[in-house]
Amino acid sequence: MSGADKPTLPPLVGLPTEAAPPLGEALKGVEAVRDAWSRLPSRPGVYRMIGVDGEVLYVGKAKSLRNRVGQYAQGRGHSNAIYRMIQQTASLEVIITETETEALLLETNLIKRLKPRFNVLMRDDKSFPYIAIRTDHPTAALQKHRGAKSFKGKYYGPFASAGAVNRTLNTLQKAFLLRSCTDATFSARTRPCMLHQIKRCAAPCVKLVDEEEYAGLVRDAQDFLEGRSVDLQDRLAAEMREASDALEFENAARLRNRIRALASVRAAQGINPATFDEADVFALHQEGGQSCVQVFFFRAGQNWGNRAYFPRHNAEETTPDILSAFIAQFYEDREPPKLILTSAEPTDRELLEQALSLRLERNVEIRAPQRGEKKDILDAALLNAREALGRRMAESGSVAKLLDGVAETFGLSERPERIEVYDNSHIQGTSALGAMIVAGPDGFVKNQYRKFNMERARFNGDDFAMMKAMIGRRFARMLAEREGEEPSPPLRGRGQGEG
Repeated sequence: MSGADKPTLPPLVGLPTEAAPPLGEALKGVEAVRDAWSRLPSRPGVYRMIGVDGEVLYVGKAKSLRNRVGQYAQGRGHSNAIYRMIQQTASLEVIITETETEALLLETNLIKRLKPRFNVLMRDDKSFPYIAIRTDHPTAALQKHRGAKSFKGKYYGPFASAGAVNRTLNTLQKAFLLRSCTDATFSARTRPCMLHQIKRCAAPCVKLVDEEEYAGLVRDAQDFLEGRSVDLQDRLAAEMREASDALEFENAARLRNRIRALASVRAAQGINPATFDEADVFALHQEGGQSCVQVFFFRAGQNWGNRAYFPRHNAEETTPDILSAFIAQFYEDREPPKLILTSAEPTDRELLEQALSLRLERNVEIRAPQRGEKKDILDAALLNAREALGRRMAESGSVAKLLDGVAETFGLSERPERIEVYDNSHIQGTSALGAMIVAGPDGFVKNQYRKFNMERARFNGDDFAMMKAMIGRRFARMLAEREGEEPSPPLRGRGQGEG
């Protein structure tokens, strides 16, 4: 490319002008960004900003890589966080995609995998439980399920927590008397189990209910979980009256108990919308540079619970940007519903709709309602988000005081950002096991806990040798794979004679 044809940018504004580095010195900061920009095409894609030590600082998408990266080199209108990111950048890597939608999907995948520190990051990524009616056995079973939908049957969810799904399961057992045992247990039964004694199972294992009647109970359970609960309750009420008129009082009482169980489920769910059947609700509250996203799940016209998330982000991030990044990551490995309600319109809403619709192969709509029932539900979710963030900030303040105390006790120059605690155990030299727990400014970080199987090595009850081996394995793996974060200077306190 000739000098006349080489692309140029306007002079730097707001950033210090730096002389070209001496021959052989690596580029860094704005000069590195400008150097990469000069070779970028005006095509959609994903870019990664890389630090001197190879750390991925930031992952972003662009409709035009050339235009987007060029904005970083302009030096105008950047927040403090973006300015720091640019200054730490040593190189850029790009992946060109066919469309901007593909770029968004790839960006989301890379952010979840690489966890760059300048991106908005959804920190709690646990899977959600479902209720499954398994039909891979002649006698269907009602069970809680997590993970891949690998067996034949119908799945209902997601539920926000194990507690929410367990409460619903218990009530469904009372209402529909479906078995919840494994196939092996079912085949081995010779008499009714305790669940039948407490009226939570019809005991199909020992033929106390015929196949046709049990199949009817399965259909009733499916009707309820698919949103036809009102029709089901009306039908059960009519059957109860007929049984009572026929002086079949035991049968009438059984039907009455089923109706009460179904009513208790809807009462416990609280908010049950009338204007939509299926939606996820995202409400974000920001305060003091932190935020909380409350996610409510509505399926079959029923509220299946909510969960609070506290995404990691820079204090300058806006509500639309946080919502957009959070929703994209939330559905990276989950199936979205047809309708998503948000407390504010996410950045690139239409692009996000296209990406989610492409993955689901049907239309997904994102709306930020301003009135009506949907707005009332979002207001309730926002209240939950505000209260959850208030509790978390109070807890973080207590943790900060404890960390300040640790720093003072051990003469550290600043409070530790990450503490790893190690312990080991064995039974007279056998079944050796080590464990690591992690704590930081937000309290215990349970998804960073690790277990070390030390059974292969022979320690003969030597706790010191076992501890040395465990910590050696931890740091060797951290250096080899860059797994997790590097802890603050290790602190370990044990009883006398233990290190």
